[in-house]
Amino acid sequence: MKLSRAGWYLHRLEKMSPSELVWRATDATRKVTWTRHRVAPGGTEQSWEDLPGGAERPVLRSAQRRFGSTLDREAFTAVPDDVRSLVIAAADEIMGGRYELLGVVRKDMDDPDWFLDPVTGRRAPQVDYCFRVDFRSEDVTGNVKQVWELSRMQHLTVLATAFALSGDERYARRVAQHLRSWWRENPFLSGIHWTSGIEIGLRLIAWVWVRRLLEGWGGVRALFEENDTALTQIWWHQRYLDAFRSRGSSANNHVIAEAAGQLVASLAFDWFEESPRWASRARSLLETELRQHPFLSGVDREMAFDYHGFVVELGLVAAAEADRAGRPLDRATWDLLARMLDVVAATVDVQLRAPRQGDGDDGRALVLQPSFPTRWGELLALGNGIFGAPDWWPTCPQGATSHVVASLANRHPRRFRTSRRSSHFADAGLTIMRSEPGHGPEIWCRCDAGPHGFLSIAAHAHADALAVEVRHAGIEVLADPGTYCYQGQAPWRRYFRSTLGHNTVEIAGRDQSKSGGPTLWVRHAGSRVVELGTGEDGEVTRWVGEHDGYTSLDPPAIHRRSVDLSSAERRLTIVDRIETEGHHPVRLAFHLGPDIDARLLGRSVELRWSVGN
Repeated sequence: MKLSRAGWYLHRLEKMSPSELVWRATDATRKVTWTRHRVAPGGTEQSWEDLPGGAERPVLRSAQRRFGSTLDREAFTAVPDDVRSLVIAAADEIMGGRYELLGVVRKDMDDPDWFLDPVTGRRAPQVDYCFRVDFRSEDVTGNVKQVWELSRMQHLTVLATAFALSGDERYARRVAQHLRSWWRENPFLSGIHWTSGIEIGLRLIAWVWVRRLLEGWGGVRALFEENDTALTQIWWHQRYLDAFRSRGSSANNHVIAEAAGQLVASLAFDWFEESPRWASRARSLLETELRQHPFLSGVDREMAFDYHGFVVELGLVAAAEADRAGRPLDRATWDLLARMLDVVAATVDVQLRAPRQGDGDDGRALVLQPSFPTRWGELLALGNGIFGAPDWWPTCPQGATSHVVASLANRHPRRFRTSRRSSHFADAGLTIMRSEPGHGPEIWCRCDAGPHGFLSIAAHAHADALAVEVRHAGIEVLADPGTYCYQGQAPWRRYFRSTLGHNTVEIAGRDQSKSGGPTLWVRHAGSRVVELGTGEDGEVTRWVGEHDGYTSLDPPAIHRRSVDLSSAERRLTIVDRIETEGHHPVRLAFHLGPDIDARLLGRSVELRWSVGN
């Protein structure tokens, strides 16, 4: 189903509560009236006196500004030599003009074009009023994710980490060059980089950590505390988040990033008259939204596991900042974050790779070392450093991020903790089947019979009811396809969200749930687990699920699937049944991982792959 832009908005409106409609009308009015606050790019760094008459200026709490949220040197001396070498190597790549973002290597990192999409070659708007930029149109912005990603400034946290580990001022000077360039070319409300709150929140987190990591460089105060342009940009970013935030049907991981960014910045850069109020409001918002995001089991409700990790990481970074500022988050929030980490520990495979369910965009709250083996291993290492790890957690080596962030936080031992690994999360419909360790390399299988997604539009969900992922020794055999992209190349985006694309049965040529756009669902399939069998060790060995996504057909149809795992026989059996009183065409496509070779033998397929030593 492909909607016109007007139809897309109508469906969004249908999904909104009356209070959300009122808020959105108020928000739209504010975006119109705030044109008076826009500052046009001037080509040079602007002091407060250079700003146009209508532009707002920050009011400082004190003439004496200092950054009090520094780190102890022990946080860096404890980083292992191999990790140190990886950080320096990544920083040297950036110094050489190269940096990989979302699978694309940029080669302009000496002096980056902040508005260029290297995929399409298009340049996003720089001078337009931000709320008039259609960032959903590839014709206008190019691939907007590529444009936004560089301006999250996470390459600068890598360079700043390299300085903190080595003392080499080349890295610090390059950081200063890029910050001054970005600040000069992106004044308040002008261009693509002011169109999305999540980008602003993540940028603030990066700037706080750049300032922290550059402590010890002689030029750091001139770059931040004594720089009118820096002060104005930091204030503008927080002013924006205070006025415009995600809400209602759009309050997914975006609002977590916005609240985390506001909290981190208002505590570390507490230089402004509004800083105490911003910190208080951001803390309240973050704790409220974090409580709403996971099920009681700890699984994030977006049904997109990459965002589960993103939300946990944002929460931990913000909570660590609050600890350092002496304003810790409440104990219930820390317990919730620990529970979400337990979900990660319980679901990763033998290679520490998590389920690949729903959307994901490789979003990170903080990047100090981009080349760590898996983000999930480092996330668990960070959790171990703050909470401690129960015996059943996998062993995870520490990277730069886990070492340094854990040193910022207090220790928060869990009050309530499961004594064994969970394999079934009933409220989320997420089940992990594993072969017994004594029967050869791990067979890992994810079965899905959960809710379609989070909130009314379920933005990051896929039409994947009863989907399975299968891995052997961490090698993808039956693979979940992932996201593809959010804007642009609409046919591929539709396929990557489709029922046919998810190792599950498509009936009558339709998806189980009805899409209204690349991040909108207008009808949600409901799934449930019908039967669950376990072995003597408590691990799931039999799973049966069904969904109602095809009951609207004429005649209605029900898809039921069973999955059985025998460790002793090294066998995984999948059986599909369609219950209907009529006839419908049925299709099923299994998607093989990149390491799998397939050969057709009559009506069977022989799969081959190599397992490492």
